Amino acid sequence: MSTTVQSPAASPRLTPRAWGTLFVLCGAIFLEGINVAMLNVALPAIRADLGLSTGELQWVISAYVLGYGGFMLVGGRAADLYGRRRMFLVWLAVFLVVSALGGMAGEGWTLIAARFVAGVAAAVMTPAGLSIITTSFAEGRQRNQALLVYSGTAAGGFSLGLVLGGLLAAVNWRLVLFAPAVLALIILLLAVPLIPATPEERPRDRRVDVLGAVTVTAAIMLLVLGVERGAHAGAGTTVAIIAAGLALIALFVVIERRSSAPLLRLGLLRSGPLVRANLAGLLFAGAFFGFQFIAVLYLQELRGWSSLQTSLAMLAVGADAVLAPTLTPRLVNRFGNAKVIVAGLLLAVLSYVLFLPIGMDTVYLAMFPTMIVLGVAFALAYGPLTIVATDGVEESEQGVAGALLYTSFQFGAALGLAASTAVIVAVTAGDGGAAGLLDGYRAALAVPIAAAVLAAAISASGLRPVRNMS
Repeated sequence: MSTTVQSPAASPRLTPRAWGTLFVLCGAIFLEGINVAMLNVALPAIRADLGLSTGELQWVISAYVLGYGGFMLVGGRAADLYGRRRMFLVWLAVFLVVSALGGMAGEGWTLIAARFVAGVAAAVMTPAGLSIITTSFAEGRQRNQALLVYSGTAAGGFSLGLVLGGLLAAVNWRLVLFAPAVLALIILLLAVPLIPATPEERPRDRRVDVLGAVTVTAAIMLLVLGVERGAHAGAGTTVAIIAAGLALIALFVVIERRSSAPLLRLGLLRSGPLVRANLAGLLFAGAFFGFQFIAVLYLQELRGWSSLQTSLAMLAVGADAVLAPTLTPRLVNRFGNAKVIVAGLLLAVLSYVLFLPIGMDTVYLAMFPTMIVLGVAFALAYGPLTIVATDGVEESEQGVAGALLYTSFQFGAALGLAASTAVIVAVTAGDGGAAGLLDGYRAALAVPIAAAVLAAAISASGLRPVRNMS
């Protein structure tokens, strides 16, 4: 099959048109990065304006990641079946509209609903964009370079989003939602001419497994709800909710086995590197989002820092925006993806441990090692995980492979947020004073530390040499 979009792979160097395509797709992942980061920094302002509890506040973020993670598989499959460019453009437009509507929300539930729909839109356009890259650049160094630039741009969006979020939230938190809508409009206008329309060979069966999508989305929501409600409800209720979520996961597997057009072909999961990359990605994201939630609340609600001060404090994490496209490719070429991923995850563990001594008067210089080490960790882990999770996958399944990885990221993010919230609420119950809050934040750090340790252990298992059985 010969298509225009694959022309970059024909030359060792990227053509201007290939750079243009990569530029637009990087713009979209940059948008996704600032969208999440800016809203995280604005959480205290949103709580004050809309009168949200800590549990409700968590759902402003979790609603997005649940829509994102829950619908990611169907979004990736839709990109494979109905055209990656078409799905990218249409759902980018949807994202634009609902982001603007979220900025006009007058009550907590309307903001949460808008965030959920925005997550669904991102769940389609993100794997579509990633699969355009993985099918446009030759597998190997060229694709690795494109993916590392892509992941570095995502990191840049996140770190810049922290600062922009602080600046905009200082004026009005609603601007934090309007800004991504404006950027989405610019990207949409550029994407139409720069992403080439390509004739695609499509399978005869173009049905989407709606039942599977509904089942896995409901499963994710129940699992996160069970974790979040653990600090509010009795043990019986919590166990019942989590059990229901696990039962739906089992049902999803049964549905996929019997479906003539499965949302996720289970044969993909026979790849050890792919499975390890997804599990490590889930835990890595859970650790990172859990830590960020804890750090923002600590700095703003306990220490009284402004949104801008908080943004600048965490800006060092953005070092990965520079390191991912510069240092990481050299390390990957020399040591391989697996070793670089393990190194990044071990650095993540170190960064979270370094934050444990926080107190009522901790100076920023004492927090800086956590932020800069975490930035290096992100640079080493995120891009290589993306490479491993899509390496060797057939072109016809690149969309669903990318979607599987982003589902893992978002599912992990939702669980990390929920678990961190549950620990904070449980520890601070009955003691809402400064000392109680500090104890809650310190205890909650166990969530990112444990998740990062487990991610490192899973990834390290792939470093074991394969024994010759002959």
